[in-house]
Amino acid sequence: MGRFCFAIAMAGVLCGAGWAQEAENMKTHRAEWFQKARWGVFTHYMADTVLKDATVETWNAAVDRFDVNALADTLASVGAGYYVITLGQNSGFYCSPNATYDRITGIAPSKCSKRDLIADLYEALHPKGIPLMVYLPSGAPDRDPEAMKALEWKAGKHPRWDTAPVKPGDEDPRLETFQRKWESVIREWSERWGEKVRGWWFDGCYYPDAMYRHSTPPNFDSFAAAARAGNAGSIVAFNPGVVNPIITLTPAEDYTAGEIDQPREVVCPGSRIEHAQYHMLSYIGKWWAGSPPRFTPEEVAAMTRNIVKKGGVVTWDVPIGADGAIAPEFMDHLRAAGKACHIESGG
Repeated sequence: MGRFCFAIAMAGVLCGAGWAQEAENMKTHRAEWFQKARWGVFTHYMADTVLKDATVETWNAAVDRFDVNALADTLASVGAGYYVITLGQNSGFYCSPNATYDRITGIAPSKCSKRDLIADLYEALHPKGIPLMVYLPSGAPDRDPEAMKALEWKAGKHPRWDTAPVKPGDEDPRLETFQRKWESVIREWSERWGEKVRGWWFDGCYYPDAMYRHSTPPNFDSFAAAARAGNAGSIVAFNPGVVNPIITLTPAEDYTAGEIDQPREVVCPGSRIEHAQYHMLSYIGKWWAGSPPRFTPEEVAAMTRNIVKKGGVVTWDVPIGADGAIAPEFMDHLRAAGKACHIESGG
């Protein structure tokens, strides 16, 4: 009887180890295309960056005139391996409809665009072999009081700017109700797009211990599951803010968020940080979505090459207009990044 119980216990251990290995293999498999892509382009397409004093009408008009085919041609011309676009951020305006968000917030008319820009971008990018990824904050739009109240979000002080970080929600540092609502919003988008969206980059995960590192949902696992609801192969990253050396926050993510403000100072140690694909995201302009460029094309090429030659991935943020056109003064920089990756791959 003792030997039998021991055998059963060992089988359980081995089974558990097998599942753990399978999960690790799944992470590697999900991020495999990302490493092969080597580099991509990120744009902050948001109401408060492409418009002044946005309204529902002006936001819808801007999204409607976004020329997805022209942008796809531009990205293909520089050799971008993928494209990342913001769904929305602090203003509360989003470039894709979401009935769950509208129902929870009760905001009418909706600040979510009538056009599903993400779906239309996929149709333009897919024939050119350029995968599409999306950006979304992990918190509610903090310049939209109506949405914040309805979503039950309480923002803590950003540890980057405050010497004494404060956990969000004194009574409920996990913000469980908010998290469940936000996951339902994310799930609707993911299920609608399915395999059209290949990855998610979640900003503002500044309180991982308080909000996400728990054995029961809501946690990192449930957050990632919501993003993968429509595509089990979708890669996910959670951003803790600017951290150099680049780190990974959780086994639930497939690649490092890698937000960096001084990319010259980054040293890539290899293709992975623990389980996660190594990835750096930075900006070529004076600030996110800002002009003019602060680097020469040659500098961008060198920084890109130094990371991809070690198996890492690089994403460069550049300004974009309301019509979806990338600022022309950044085109030489993007061409240089694409050429550097082409040479590095032996192409």
